[in-house]
Amino acid sequence: MLEKFLPPVASAHGLEIDRVISLVHLLMFLLFIGWSVYFIVALFKFRSKNNPQASYEGAHSHFSTAVEVGVILFEAVILLGFSIPFWSKQVVALPPGNDAVEVRINAEQFAWNIHYPGPDGHFGKTDWKFFDKQSNPMGLDPKDPAGKDDVTTINQLHLPVRKTALLYLTSRDVLHSFFLPVMRVKQDVIPGMSIPVWFTPVKIGQWEIACAQLCGLGHYRMRGFLTVQSQEEFEKWLKEQAAPSSDNGKHDDFWN
Repeated sequence: MLEKFLPPVASAHGLEIDRVISLVHLLMFLLFIGWSVYFIVALFKFRSKNNPQASYEGAHSHFSTAVEVGVILFEAVILLGFSIPFWSKQVVALPPGNDAVEVRINAEQFAWNIHYPGPDGHFGKTDWKFFDKQSNPMGLDPKDPAGKDDVTTINQLHLPVRKTALLYLTSRDVLHSFFLPVMRVKQDVIPGMSIPVWFTPVKIGQWEIACAQLCGLGHYRMRGFLTVQSQEEFEKWLKEQAAPSSDNGKHDDFWN
């Protein structure tokens, strides 16, 4: 219904989100029409010329009650038939880790630090005592062998198409909001919490990652890019970034 007015859909669950948005807007449109008609009728029917004396009996019709019941039923259908089942399937039930591409994303003023486990599939240990804003933004332990092939990028998120992506969002400083309009994903990133969010990209392309929460004077420049590519291209990119010559992915920086 509203598809042509919304951003393109590039995730498996996007159409369900759009369906709920369309139903809510339909309800609001019907209420707007109904209240507008009532307002116009009331202006003429109850003007002082037609009603010189006040009536204290009130309305005897049950029409307003029927309208109220109808609105409640419409809202119940949206909530119970669409919103709650979608929430249970897409938010509460996370996909198994071995069936998804796991990525850690750490937000800061004003960038997205992105951490991949590398070709071995295991994240290296992290500790903030190893943190360095330029050379080690995720605080990887240099002595942990599992982290030797880990990949870190700044503002560059790469994912394979048609494979579930499981992102763990954290914040280094203030409240941020991870926003991917084409994936129909928006999640607040709260300091002190690791918040999972998942989706399945179904289209190859590149789109912007935005911060949807005012997070400081540089909020306007906190933007990154999501690149969705084939599985082969993604694996090739990951191996290139994990190679020793890549300097652990630090060259893949949007700002350089």
